[in-house]
Amino acid sequence: MRDSFIDNCKMKTTVALSLLGLMISAFSQDANRLSVNDKKLPVGSDDMRAIEAALKSSLPAARNATVCLELAQGSGSGVIISADGLILTAAHVTGGVGKDITAILADGRKIKCESLGLDSETDCAMARLSEKGPYPFVEVDRADLTKLGDWVFSLGHSGGYDKERGAGVRIGRLVKIADSTWQSDCTLIGGDSGGPLFDVRGRLIGIHSRVGANLQQNMHVPMREFLRHWDEMLKGEFIGEGPFAKKPKKGSGFLGVGTEETAEGKLRVTKVGRDSPAEAAGIKEGDVIVKIDGAAISNKENLQKLLKEKAADEKLMLVIVRNGKEKEITVRLGEK
Repeated sequence: MRDSFIDNCKMKTTVALSLLGLMISAFSQDANRLSVNDKKLPVGSDDMRAIEAALKSSLPAARNATVCLELAQGSGSGVIISADGLILTAAHVTGGVGKDITAILADGRKIKCESLGLDSETDCAMARLSEKGPYPFVEVDRADLTKLGDWVFSLGHSGGYDKERGAGVRIGRLVKIADSTWQSDCTLIGGDSGGPLFDVRGRLIGIHSRVGANLQQNMHVPMREFLRHWDEMLKGEFIGEGPFAKKPKKGSGFLGVGTEETAEGKLRVTKVGRDSPAEAAGIKEGDVIVKIDGAAISNKENLQKLLKEKAADEKLMLVIVRNGKEKEITVRLGEK
């Protein structure tokens, strides 16, 4: 009886502490919230000054973390969200997993990066800078604090990188909130795709997705969609069936070598195709292919079986023997 009474008291104490925590959290959120967000229109100069002050305070860090992403098919934008160089952008900007990208930082530095995973159905994607940081970065709004009507600002490298101009900034309000997309009245144009949307406190709340000539087409992917598949994208997984990125087709990868099996049970390169992925990677006639992606290769059947599982634009790590010495070569497959 006494034990039951004690357990009941403990349970009530735990519930009370939980409720107190929620109340403190709610108070903290309200205390950090710009009061003008809850008004239909700014009232007087004080409200306008409050928006201006918040934007001025947030803008330098946001701009420093916003990058231009250059790919073969053009350029887009992205934003760094960690000191070690993790970037959030749009899936239709990266176009796939394991793609080579050049990121241009706010100060003009060009740094190689590689696309990680993506969600092809909601237009989320990640990439990572290849060089060691630290890099400027922004805070992600993981608590989903943004509400309809909140003041926001967008950044992006409209039309490509311009050091003198920097990332263009547009301020507006959230005019529509749906499950996987948000709409603001910030004006976006080509090159802004994949760029960041911030609340006026400088927290990252979304990534630009559909960008068009009309405001109605300018949509953003909220952070909750990124958080939903965060771990999978970090691992480099391709999620979904489109429409924002095309899923790689197995067997479409092209290497561009002719081979022969040797008496010693090896596979020797006898021909390297002109302008082929093999030639671009530095494979030469006479090289002996020992392994591909850790799998032993000893005959043509091994090679053909492995290539049937690979898609165009995938990277392969080859171990070859040249002049008696092992050498690692990375090849990005072409398309058949």
